[in-house]
Amino acid sequence: MNTKKVLLVEDDTNFGLVLKDYLEINNFEVTLAKDGIMGLNLFKSNNYDIIILDVMMPKKDGFSLATDIRAIDKITPIIFLTAKALKDDVIKGYQSGADDYIIKPFDSEILLHKINALLNRKEIDNKDSEIPEVLTAGNCTINTRLRELKIFDKARTLSPKEIALLALLFKHKNDLVRRTDALLKIWKDDSYFTARSMDVYMAKIRKYIKEDPTLEIINIHGEGFRLIEKNTDAQ
Repeated sequence: MNTKKVLLVEDDTNFGLVLKDYLEINNFEVTLAKDGIMGLNLFKSNNYDIIILDVMMPKKDGFSLATDIRAIDKITPIIFLTAKALKDDVIKGYQSGADDYIIKPFDSEILLHKINALLNRKEIDNKDSEIPEVLTAGNCTINTRLRELKIFDKARTLSPKEIALLALLFKHKNDLVRRTDALLKIWKDDSYFTARSMDVYMAKIRKYIKEDPTLEIINIHGEGFRLIEKNTDAQ
């Protein structure tokens, strides 16, 4: 398994070392910086999978550091880990480019799950940014550029969200597509109302796919969806 690299910028030496040890026990490679300037220099000279920042630091505060990082890199996840709990501070954290804002004291296990969730989201975004123009499953072919679904010899044009959702299922056929990942990739939002909208699109796609007896979209309760390509040879 690929060891993920973490840049931890924290001026409290004792806390920084304890958190560094905890993350390393959980198979992360951690670089600890003790101020914002050191953190920025390390970021510029190395590649990291995720960045964890304190807010109150000497030389350069966490908000300024996050803004500088986002001017260079729009993708690498940033988590603020800070005692600054006022609403204005939380808003400022997100405005400066944070993906999450965690207030001290915190549960280390929850932090670990949040880190893994952001890394998983980054991986699926990277993987799905290279969806081919033409994908096949069963007796179906989709063309993402033309937004066309062809089942046997029957073709229909789909809406942009229908083709995006179907392409995600085709690319990961027989594998799990998580609801949250699909919502964030296609709708850029995972709210309740957006999730209901996706369910409407999924119902339409299921109706189309029913025309091919070798394919089935199934729900994985609490997780997401799978496009199953049945083995007709075994029948």
